[in-house]
Amino acid sequence: MNNATSTATNNAIATPLVEVRNLKKYFNGKQKDAPIRAVDDVSFTIAPGEVLGLVGESGSGKSTVGRTLLRLMESSGGEIRYQGEEISTLSPARMRALRREMQIIFQDPYASLNPRQRVRDIIGEALDTHGLHRGAARGARIAELLQLVGLRAEHGARYPHEFSGGQRQRIGIARALAVEPRFIVADEPVSALDVSIQAQVINLLQDLRQRFNLAMLFISHDLDVVEYICDRVVVLYLGKVMEIAPAAALFERPLHPYSQALLAASPKPESDAREQALLRKPLQGDLPSPANPPSGCVFRTRCPYALELCAATVPQLKEVAPGRWRACLREDVLL
Repeated sequence: MNNATSTATNNAIATPLVEVRNLKKYFNGKQKDAPIRAVDDVSFTIAPGEVLGLVGESGSGKSTVGRTLLRLMESSGGEIRYQGEEISTLSPARMRALRREMQIIFQDPYASLNPRQRVRDIIGEALDTHGLHRGAARGARIAELLQLVGLRAEHGARYPHEFSGGQRQRIGIARALAVEPRFIVADEPVSALDVSIQAQVINLLQDLRQRFNLAMLFISHDLDVVEYICDRVVVLYLGKVMEIAPAAALFERPLHPYSQALLAASPKPESDAREQALLRKPLQGDLPSPANPPSGCVFRTRCPYALELCAATVPQLKEVAPGRWRACLREDVLL
């Protein structure tokens, strides 16, 4: 049993570190009676030390889920629990204290770092906010963090523009680790990097995850990266969960038509599962607008298995096998 499989097995019986129930995030649209449903009734859990992947097309609501989960934007409904505590209604003071345990790695390593601050001040700002490693210990802690992510202590005196994209993302990771969090939202952490650098950053995240028992919500559209680093995967489409499954099981045999389509769009000739996926019908058309989603199953307008029933009934997320959840009415053709 490999490390990822072992971790997933242990996490299956662990008490959730993060629990999301029926999360909603709506934005005001051009018409008041037609809000933009960026996230609509999303539920999942993340166990201590688990990496949960969140995948889907651009516009599916992945980043909105991550930012709402951390209360970087307020939810429109549902519950967000951290270690059993509902955080959606916490006071600013209590939420500020809790942020030490919940951090984020942003997608763009260029826009997420203040160009006017030296690296030591970017990382040290988090320490100052939470009153950690004061005095002489501050510099030592910053040097330790830089070395932890593969940089040198003297890099702390430089400005962000003096670094490559991969190095900047390492600085962003060091900033997230500065306050010793237990949970990190990694929002497309390698999508803005060169392919040659992506593997280095992913391996760094994997090493840090194992060293500190970090739990992560890993948001990505790169299925190869998700397969490598994640224990379980949530498949999101137009703000709704289509499937939740252990990563190995999902990539071997996706059970939802949308999961199958995503897999078919990222073929691997050496994989039997990917070869079978290529035989399935590809997606037709574009992602519908979240301001005017289809009735019933939101995926029905692009689904090769859709029936008339799919237009009238919203499929509920149900456990169809141990650890495998799916929102689909067509049980006859998918199992």
